[in-house]
Amino acid sequence: MVSGDYSLGLNDLNVSPPELTVHVGDSALMGCVFQSTEDKCIFKIDWTLSPGEHAKDEYVLYYYSNLSVPIGRFQNRVHLMGDILCNDGSLLLQDVQEADQGTYICEIRLKGESQVFKKAVVLHVLPEEPKELMVHVGGLIQMGCVFQSTEVKHVTKVEWIFSGRRAKEEIVFRYYHKLRMSAEYSQSWGHFQNRVNLVGDVFRNDGSIMLQGVRESDGGNYTCSIHLGNLVFKKTIVLHVSPEEPRTLVTPAALRPLVLGGNQLVIIVGIVCATILLLPVLILIVKKTCGNKSSVNSTVLVKNTKKTNPEIKEKPCHFERCEEEKHIYSPIIVREVIEEEEPSEKSEATYMTMHPVWPSLRSDRNNSLEKKSGGGMPKTQQAF
Repeated sequence: MVSGDYSLGLNDLNVSPPELTVHVGDSALMGCVFQSTEDKCIFKIDWTLSPGEHAKDEYVLYYYSNLSVPIGRFQNRVHLMGDILCNDGSLLLQDVQEADQGTYICEIRLKGESQVFKKAVVLHVLPEEPKELMVHVGGLIQMGCVFQSTEVKHVTKVEWIFSGRRAKEEIVFRYYHKLRMSAEYSQSWGHFQNRVNLVGDVFRNDGSIMLQGVRESDGGNYTCSIHLGNLVFKKTIVLHVSPEEPRTLVTPAALRPLVLGGNQLVIIVGIVCATILLLPVLILIVKKTCGNKSSVNSTVLVKNTKKTNPEIKEKPCHFERCEEEKHIYSPIIVREVIEEEEPSEKSEATYMTMHPVWPSLRSDRNNSLEKKSGGGMPKTQQAF
């Protein structure tokens, strides 16, 4: 009598196969247990992979006459982990790759039986989880350690080991379960004491831990070991500890670099080119403007000078008359200018030299001067 998810003969399974989801680099345990009331031994086990509709099936492993043989690219990555005497042909696949995704079919043949017992497992593969984590001093970090299996396996022990660059290996956390006593024990060790807690569900093969109050000395390698009876699953995580995070508030908008679009670049280049082309014209305009201003200023200065000195006037005159006026008035003008520039409280003495002149000569001289001057002498000479 046969029980479980198996069917007799070469027909397909009557029920939907179980599914597993793992990350690249992890391990997966695909169960294949044949349950029967009859006492018969397993004669042969075959594991094959069906990648998809357009790919050919390929052998993964076969067992025959107490000999287990991995095939092709699965060498050194697959092992039979079940107890053959208990009709357990479960397969452990390690270091899972993306190409390993597909449907795995287990076929069990019993000694003296022509019937074949089948079971299928669908495996989904996700991208690799980060094996290196970063945390700031004083922060907290969760380190995952999950073992994926289609079969219910009792976790007997979970252990985390730390190995730093200079320090020796040190126990971080340890959990163990005694089935006979139904007792559970968990404890953190060393300088990790009271800083490490188990956050995973061990009944689902999850041994994840949370490390709080991170210190600089906590940087190093953390290796997780999950024991399921005789089966041991291991995973290593590298933890990097950086100095304490600054408390300044940085918004996401400030973190984004400024990126100029195509239109903005065209506008900027156009402005630069136009400025270069117009620069000589601007220089000429400035020079002309400065020249006009200087000429206007000089003209205004001359006009202002004339206004402030009304005595300076241009009078039309004949050459001979102007020459006489120069001889007559120039001493007086010079004297007045000197008196204005150098005023003095004392009057200056005027010296005159008198020469005797005969009356006839004096009258002739006076007549000639009157004719030349137009009928009159300056007041200064009449006074004399």
